[in-house]
Amino acid sequence: MGNGPGDSPRRVVVTGMGLVSPLGLDVASSWEGLIAGKSGGGTVTAWEATEDFPCRIGCEVKDFDPLQYMDKRDAKRFDRVAQFALAASAQAVADAGLDPLPDGMDPERVGVIFGSGIGGIATFEEQHATMLERGPGRVSPFFVPMFIPDISAGLISMRYGLRGPNYATVSACASSAHAIGNAMRHIRYGDADVILAGGSEATITPMTYAGFSSMKAMSTRNDDPAGASRPFSSDRDGFVMGEGAGAVILEALEHAEARGATILGEVVGYGLSGDAYHITAPPPDGYGAQAAMRMALANAGVSTAGVDYVNAHGTSTMADAIETAAIKAVLGPHAHEIVVGSTKSMTGHLLGAAGALEAIVCLQVLRTGKIPPTINFQGPDPDCDLEYAHGGMVERPVRLALSNSFGFGGHNVCLAMRRWE
Repeated sequence: MGNGPGDSPRRVVVTGMGLVSPLGLDVASSWEGLIAGKSGGGTVTAWEATEDFPCRIGCEVKDFDPLQYMDKRDAKRFDRVAQFALAASAQAVADAGLDPLPDGMDPERVGVIFGSGIGGIATFEEQHATMLERGPGRVSPFFVPMFIPDISAGLISMRYGLRGPNYATVSACASSAHAIGNAMRHIRYGDADVILAGGSEATITPMTYAGFSSMKAMSTRNDDPAGASRPFSSDRDGFVMGEGAGAVILEALEHAEARGATILGEVVGYGLSGDAYHITAPPPDGYGAQAAMRMALANAGVSTAGVDYVNAHGTSTMADAIETAAIKAVLGPHAHEIVVGSTKSMTGHLLGAAGALEAIVCLQVLRTGKIPPTINFQGPDPDCDLEYAHGGMVERPVRLALSNSFGFGGHNVCLAMRRWE
């Protein structure tokens, strides 16, 4: 089943998608909200965000019921991050026709690579408070498996009996993009035939907000939660926290065709790099982002003129200008002929799950020719001078899309995806 010496790398396609986002509890509802330019922002409801917190807004997942995907016992034992992961994965597996695995499909050839930047932080906060208030003997025996970032990958594999490559990627806001890229490579070079890849995050918690607020990384527009995330706008003042999970089924082309699977798109390139510069800030010219984009294009065998759309990391911070400069450095004059959008203007920043959500956005753009707007634009920034779809949804054919994800620590990922024709 694996590739032998000298064999050509296999093509990798997407055959299933699942999503839990601040705009909807599945791909269809989330996509509808994105195309309509709907904001997922609001005042935080998960906990009482007092005036001691500079930021009291977020893009929360609404009306999520874990009991649609698990029983009460598991819902009690699993952190929200794992609940989201299992929900998105269940959707993706069903979408791909893999629940149960078809007769003859070897479970050792089906893997799970699922990332999270932080893991079960709500559980950590709750159990730490329990220890301080009631003593170490009252800490839950499920604390460690509820908290560790890799547990989602493990739980997904257990639920469906998937015994192929299985691990978590943890690279801050690049985590789930790394998961998808790594999964593509494992399939391309014969380690597996099918891999469920993606990421989950549930970090709308007091400690997370306190930490990011102390860094002055988050928007403080508490009186305008729906309009606070303003990528590429001159008055942007920080990111807005989001939460949720995204999952995709990646599959070797010949394997997908042999079982008659519906093909949703193709992952054709993966670029990754490190800034080696600063713990939180990108270098002024974005050389790490440039390297990741160039590698993704080379990996895909595509020229810069072949790019039609870039889903930018676009966090509504000063880094937006650096990403713009990096895109122009890589694409040259062609950068001014395409749309560079940031769906974080509507979903907020899902941290480790952002790459998976935005890969799904790219797949939907490729399938529909509809590019979501970048909302909340208030005024031009001379350093952000590309087309960001600030005027609303853009409709045009898109054959190749890039998705950028960058994380604290200087982690950079670019995924290249092609429309299936």
